[in-house]
Amino acid sequence: MYNILTSLPLFYPEPRCVFLQSPAYVFGDIHGNLEDLHFFSDNVWNLGMALTAGNFVFLGDYVDRGMSCLEVVAYLLAMKLMLPQKVFLLRGNHETRDVNGWEEHYGARSFIYQCRERFGDELGYKVWELTNSTFDRMPLAAVIDQDIFCVHGGIPRPISDSSVEGGRIKDILNVSKVAGINPPYEHEEDDYQQVASDCIWSDPASEDQEAKSVDRRTGYGDSLRGGGAICFGHKAVSNFLQQQGFSYIMRAHEAHAEGVAVSKGARVFTVFSTSKDHNQGNNAMAGCILIDFDKMQVINRSPAYRNQYIHRRDSVSLAMLSEAEIKERVQLGLIEGFTGAEEEEFEEEEWEEFDEEGDRSSEMDSSVDDEEEYVIDDRRKSSVEPSMTVTSPESDSHDSHDFKIGQSGLQAKSLFSGVDGSQRRKKRDKHGIGTIAEDNEEDEESTVNGDDEENMNMEFEEEENYGSTATSSASTGMSPAVKKFTL
Repeated sequence: MYNILTSLPLFYPEPRCVFLQSPAYVFGDIHGNLEDLHFFSDNVWNLGMALTAGNFVFLGDYVDRGMSCLEVVAYLLAMKLMLPQKVFLLRGNHETRDVNGWEEHYGARSFIYQCRERFGDELGYKVWELTNSTFDRMPLAAVIDQDIFCVHGGIPRPISDSSVEGGRIKDILNVSKVAGINPPYEHEEDDYQQVASDCIWSDPASEDQEAKSVDRRTGYGDSLRGGGAICFGHKAVSNFLQQQGFSYIMRAHEAHAEGVAVSKGARVFTVFSTSKDHNQGNNAMAGCILIDFDKMQVINRSPAYRNQYIHRRDSVSLAMLSEAEIKERVQLGLIEGFTGAEEEEFEEEEWEEFDEEGDRSSEMDSSVDDEEEYVIDDRRKSSVEPSMTVTSPESDSHDSHDFKIGQSGLQAKSLFSGVDGSQRRKKRDKHGIGTIAEDNEEDEESTVNGDDEENMNMEFEEEENYGSTATSSASTGMSPAVKKFTL
């Protein structure tokens, strides 16, 4: 953990909006849920990320709520360190100090509490602060194939003339390379602090909001989340997609029991990659989306799925669990052979890597001192005040779907419409992100690890045409081409 944190502040020369090509897996909130992250590791990149075709885009909110925040952050940052051109970590609203340092609200599930609990108050605070320094440098958005806009919350309000080349993407690119957001640094300009806040905090407007409170001229309004967060309606989505020449928006930020949801005429996809800690019930699923050229595929963790692996160092997580929580995990088969002795053994275990605290602390201090000094401005108000927000909007902002939970997992109808492959390829080639020409592209098979049904032991279901959906002007000739995997 120490080596990763000291290296990464120098490792983030990425722009505020990164550009990449498919195939790409897109993941939503993880929130310290190591179990669901293991599910994706065991089934999506079971050969390792390096040997799995395609890129990996994580949409933020890696910490808080779950009990394994440090493990999740360490794993994802290690993957980024090893595969910088393949793994892309975007920033969510929980990658800010005001939120992941809100111990009064999240208690033992807050990131700062877990840092202090693991490493002690002094070193724990330094780990927390250095991790947040890394978060300050994370990109806010990504664009896949010059066609799909990826962000944690949603589309920002324009601060410059939308007709100017680049539009909202240019606004995002102009956000400070080091941005505190909540709270902001002294050097952050108010306009671009607003852009950053919109990217990590905004939500799709509910139908009720569309009718009553969304500005009909701009398509924006106040979010039900409160605290100064905004929502975006049909008008805002249409304007953004048309101005930028995109077809879809993929975002996270809202909990959904099905793991993936759609809104705004199937132009906005919400991805949620943790099934725990969000009051979604025992049948909640964790989902991700694979963008594979002209296809979009959904991969869900079924409630019936059980992780077959007993992971090492259970005592690390057991130390922070109540007796009832330990018993529940024993019944689920997540913990084996627990007698209570492991907890005592953990307390006596010596952390050799942190025993020489004086030496480590001085090295960590020097690594921070070598960088330019950035000062948090406690007097300035953020665009969004986290303490005044609620977890998720109470009113559903997503389209209704007929879901049926079976023994093998999710059965869905009318969930997605696919992308016109010819239009997608034209966009890739136009912007210099071309693909290698194939002798017969129509017969092209996916090259992404996970498409082989036998090797993955998946239940496969191909979505048929269940009716047309509204599309943006940037995409024409839509035809259903979405596959869904339930594991």
